[in-house]
Amino acid sequence: MTAGAGPHLLVLGDSLSFHGPATAHPADDPGLWPHVAAAALAGTADLHAGLGWTARHAWGAVRSDPRVWASVMHADVLVLGIGGMDSLPSPLPTALRELIGVLRPAGLRARVRAGYRAGHAAAASASTRWAAGWPTALPAQETVRCLERCRVAFSTLRPHAPVILLLPPVHRSSFYGGVHPRRSGHVEALRSWARDHDVVTVDSAPLVVEHVLTGQGNPDGIHWGWAAHRVVGEAVAAAISAARGGPSGGPVTGSAEQPAVPNGTGAAGCPQAPVVSSEDVPLRP
Repeated sequence: MTAGAGPHLLVLGDSLSFHGPATAHPADDPGLWPHVAAAALAGTADLHAGLGWTARHAWGAVRSDPRVWASVMHADVLVLGIGGMDSLPSPLPTALRELIGVLRPAGLRARVRAGYRAGHAAAASASTRWAAGWPTALPAQETVRCLERCRVAFSTLRPHAPVILLLPPVHRSSFYGGVHPRRSGHVEALRSWARDHDVVTVDSAPLVVEHVLTGQGNPDGIHWGWAAHRVVGEAVAAAISAARGGPSGGPVTGSAEQPAVPNGTGAAGCPQAPVVSSEDVPLRP
């Protein structure tokens, strides 16, 4: 991205940060929410993300990826767009999914992948029915532990830079059986951690709930269309502005949460949903 007069954002994200309405996009695509946020602040963004990333993957990148180290040294803000994947039901081990790609021969790999996909949806539904959605991709306490490590590592080098956290959104994915029973517990744990460490939260669920649950986003039922990227990016920009001493006249603390903000375009499909709890909305299609 071209350098601007505004802040430089370091964004750690999962696939929501780089998937659009049909497919994945390069990390510097200006339509992705990290770059929408940066553009709204006349700034720039470095996005480090991966498919299926949990907070543990993000911490692994902070710990071992020299490209992230370089981004830290230039960052004015850390945006944690991570943790949503953690809250999804994952009755089949994540490690199994990550090892499928190295199986040989190709025919075996294809059969295992097909079996994993078919079994995952059924297992997710069963775990919701019999175990209240346990296990998830990452337990809430482990998500918090990894996010705290990311925050400490960043703040040690950039002590005056604010940290923003995007809370888990909603989904309607058949791969996860259309269920998300542990989301509220993860959100509660993340909000508690944020309050304790002056991390500003942005609740993505009310911003995208209509967009996702009415099928206006990606057909996979998880990823967002451009309208959702736009409105989430604008909300993140508003949170950053306030945290850096914007219109409020001073930095906000972790006890504050950026509310849903409309983008004002009135464009068709724009997710200007009312501020509601996603737990009140049926997640099945």
